[in-house]
Amino acid sequence: MAVLTTFDFDQMLSNAREAYGAELLKMADEGIDFVFTYSDNVAPSSSAGKLIQKYPGRCINFGIAEANQVGASAGIALTGKTVFAQVFGPFLPLRAADQIHTDIAYNDVSVRLIGTHSGVTSGGGPTHNVIADLAFYRAVPNLTIVVPADADQCTKIVRRSMTTPGPMIIRIARGAEPDVYKDTNYTLEIGKAIVAKEGGDLAIISSGSSVYWSLMAARMLEAKGIKAAVIDMHTIKPLDTQAIIDWGKKTGCIVTVEEHSINGGLGGAVAEVLAENGFCGKFKRIGLPDEFSVLGDPSEVYRYYKMDPKGICETVLKLLSK
Repeated sequence: MAVLTTFDFDQMLSNAREAYGAELLKMADEGIDFVFTYSDNVAPSSSAGKLIQKYPGRCINFGIAEANQVGASAGIALTGKTVFAQVFGPFLPLRAADQIHTDIAYNDVSVRLIGTHSGVTSGGGPTHNVIADLAFYRAVPNLTIVVPADADQCTKIVRRSMTTPGPMIIRIARGAEPDVYKDTNYTLEIGKAIVAKEGGDLAIISSGSSVYWSLMAARMLEAKGIKAAVIDMHTIKPLDTQAIIDWGKKTGCIVTVEEHSINGGLGGAVAEVLAENGFCGKFKRIGLPDEFSVLGDPSEVYRYYKMDPKGICETVLKLLSK
């Protein structure tokens, strides 16, 4: 049984980049102790900018020096503080890989790295697409990796991170993504998937903004008599392996959808679980292929690689026909 009621696919938009800053400001007003570090891309007019203006003593700007920011955040966390660090997504896993691996993960410190502009949303083209970060993060010990489906879920993750031990990656997009959940009065558990839609013919497992596109595709499939479940796998690590095993047994058909390379991300993680547990059904990964993507607006890129609702629907129909 689905635990939530989703929006009626009306493309209500929200912005996780604004939401996390607003939640941090709220937490600071409540007296919750943390430090915020950032690069020079934080606009003063944003919600994070308001946090900086109101609490300058706990906010540190590192300019265009992401590796320094991440390393220093680890040092602050070693004093016992919880640190939230916003980093421009394309630079976080590439320029600060050593600091994430050695300074943060190895020391197992409470730093929450908020990587923005994930997937193809940065607007900087193929060199700035964030498509291989999950593959790197998954291989680094001690990292918790979460990919919120919408802005409200992002705030829940920020709040829950205060009681989650060790370092965490919070992967969000550029902004103006569709809301997924209408009923926001639910308890989010790190490492526990959410059933966004019930269905018995197949299960679409997705994360981030891809959850919304998967729900749209499920509606198209339902019009063709196919009932697809949609599973919001907001936590990539630790992965809800039991949910994957259960839905594999229930449907015999698993499709993953993500705004990441098909190599090493959610699809790879799900495939590993299914293979190690003797799954013999149908399986397909939907995401960016093993290439630098074409240049275009995110919606155009989604269509090109069949990551949009129509493309997901077509891929599922082809898979089921085999």
